[in-house]
Amino acid sequence: METGNLTAREAVPDLEKYEYKGMLYDFYGELLTNHQKKIYEDAVLNDLSLGEIADEQGISRQGVHDLIRRCDRILTDYENKLHLVEKFSVIRQNIRQINNLTDDEQIRRLSNEIIEQL
Repeated sequence: METGNLTAREAVPDLEKYEYKGMLYDFYGELLTNHQKKIYEDAVLNDLSLGEIADEQGISRQGVHDLIRRCDRILTDYENKLHLVEKFSVIRQNIRQINNLTDDEQIRRLSNEIIEQL
């Protein structure tokens, strides 16, 4: 499921960068160490600055930056191998298309329930 020579991350528009990072974390975050998870959550999910995280963790801003980049690389590597975020996105989009193409209320209700559960 590759998109030409692009990596999974390169195929995602910049506007969706943080949503994409959040999805990578949702799918693969448990594979990071506790320390990596804490810093990545603070940076990506809680939108803390490098300085705030560095002060809280007692490390340098550069150390925080490097760890976030390392986590991005780790999570992207998992996605490039497993394609779970890509598959999830395709399934969600296909369900939305089914929902848009039908006039049957029962099918719409069921497709909306499936999207909610994803």
